[in-house]
Amino acid sequence: MNTKYSAILLSGLILSTDVSPCIAAIHSHQKEPVATEVIQTQWQGKKVAFLGDSITDKSHVGTTKNYWQYLEEMLGLEALVYGINGHHWVGVLEQAKKLKEEKGNQVDAIIIFAGTNDYNEGIPLGDWFRTEKTSVEVAGPSREIRLKRIPQTDDTNFRGRINNVMAYLKENFPTQQIILLTPIHRAQAYFGKDNIQPEEAFPNKSGLYVDSYVNVIKEASNVWAVPVIDLNSISGLYPMCDAQTPYFHNEKTDRLHPNAAGHYRIISYWHILPISSTKVYCCVYITIRVAFPALYLIINRSENNDLTACWHLSEKKTVKQKNISFSY
Repeated sequence: MNTKYSAILLSGLILSTDVSPCIAAIHSHQKEPVATEVIQTQWQGKKVAFLGDSITDKSHVGTTKNYWQYLEEMLGLEALVYGINGHHWVGVLEQAKKLKEEKGNQVDAIIIFAGTNDYNEGIPLGDWFRTEKTSVEVAGPSREIRLKRIPQTDDTNFRGRINNVMAYLKENFPTQQIILLTPIHRAQAYFGKDNIQPEEAFPNKSGLYVDSYVNVIKEASNVWAVPVIDLNSISGLYPMCDAQTPYFHNEKTDRLHPNAAGHYRIISYWHILPISSTKVYCCVYITIRVAFPALYLIINRSENNDLTACWHLSEKKTVKQKNISFSY
């Protein structure tokens, strides 16, 4: 497919509906992808905060250019970068407080890309809620004692850490769009004898695989009513495969941190969804169009009548499948 119609999944979440179908292009002779065209959107000049760990850190850990810099070039937004190398979700809370202290409410969206360090440290997952018996008014009128669930805030477990961050952001940034990103896949990293990190095929010291932490972040989307972009799935980055090492810092010592090509792929990867039924189509369409209002769906039928749906920055279309017409 022509790259000028490529859908940027990450940027799509913070775009308006008025877009032009042009994005950055990769020049094969250059090690660092270059953004050659800017998408015209209402996000030009808007302030977007980026919280997270080393992949977001503006010191460029393992790369010469970060994903948020490509978004700056493609969308014209202003990145407010607070991510810090090595930070867990406990650190994200401190980043959020610093954002509030320095910028107040002068921010339009907040993106959180964290969780891989919590996995590496073996942080227990915990629960979203604790419960307590509470009197509540019901029809009658009368009162009953019912078991009330309350977000638990124990920062020694993963869900408690996320609860603390999200509760703070919801209270202090009530009108801003908050977006969660799942950690990408990770392979081995050797940063010295005291910092050796096995690939994700191995569980952490709590006996948990990284998938568990990815799933918790996806759960947080529903718990806290915020969209999540599952980069673990849609980025296409899979460092356990030797052929994918050109996207990472060092084939031998660091398959944890993406290089510039990897960061570019994080925000420009094609998202192709198989459509096996009308029900699946509707679920996928509704979910993604709510979260990604700038993206439009192009449906293609193969020679054997299989349907695929590709999300593009393009014009509104109507597609007919048998006796059903989809407008979007």
